[in-house]
Amino acid sequence: MFDVSLEDIKLVREKYVISMHPFEISNFPPKEKRKYILLCMMVHLFDEHKKYTEKEINEIIKPIYHDYVTIRRYLVEYQFLNRLNDGSEYWLVANKKDYLIYIED
Repeated sequence: MFDVSLEDIKLVREKYVISMHPFEISNFPPKEKRKYILLCMMVHLFDEHKKYTEKEINEIIKPIYHDYVTIRRYLVEYQFLNRLNDGSEYWLVANKKDYLIYIED
């Protein structure tokens, strides 16, 4: 989706990430590439074999950033998560192995 360099990742971690363990961010950036990098990091919070309710998704995202609704929407929009049309069920569609670089310390 984006051409992401190690420098891009470093910048995002320095500017937006408060903590990696537990994952917490200070802001959700306006620039799309930076949003994408943060979302790549969040992928690792979900189990690829589990179906989630909207409430369960919210509970995972709430500790990361206060505007969890926006984060949830972007996770779906960027196709990391998919959902039923009525929003009653969510699941991870991203392959976590494709995003390992984003969680390296």
